[in-house]
Amino acid sequence: MEFEGKCIIFSAPSGAGKTTIVRYLLEKIKSLKFSISATSRPKREYEVDGHDYYFLSVSDFKNKIHSGEFIEWEEVYTDNYYGTLKSEIENIWKEGKHVIFDVDVIGGIKLKSIFADKALSIFVQPPSITELENRLIGRGSETPETIIKRVGKAEIEMKSAKEFDYILINDTLEVAKKEAGKVVSDFLEK
Repeated sequence: MEFEGKCIIFSAPSGAGKTTIVRYLLEKIKSLKFSISATSRPKREYEVDGHDYYFLSVSDFKNKIHSGEFIEWEEVYTDNYYGTLKSEIENIWKEGKHVIFDVDVIGGIKLKSIFADKALSIFVQPPSITELENRLIGRGSETPETIIKRVGKAEIEMKSAKEFDYILINDTLEVAKKEAGKVVSDFLEK
């Protein structure tokens, strides 16, 4: 694949605020376009196929893995696969846009290694694990079991923050949005 544009990679533990920050950047920076990931996890009631994710069955996801259609993919939880389709990136670059990713931590590290200096990787970090847990509870979409699983995973993921180009601590959302906007704009203008 020919790398024609730049990539902005946002990763974070679930509930850290990365999706909210990515949505803000998409409104503010018109040269960015969201890379829609594929997943085999169940669709949440408010999500739209082809907008939030490409929702695939486990077998469809595995078929695309075997046919080489992903830049990167990961089995994040048992039978919950996430990945970036090559065609998604190619289509965004054909439009003359830069790609912005909202991916899990392992996916973010993989994407940075693939795109190298054409990518800026940003790790969104919650102010604390306790605050992260409160945010997950506040979503109202998580069961107590999934909250425990996500918090445990977050503790591990936060150890990977140093592998990213920039660590953005999301203590106050409005401050984090503005900081993200400046860091991303500076990178795109290089």
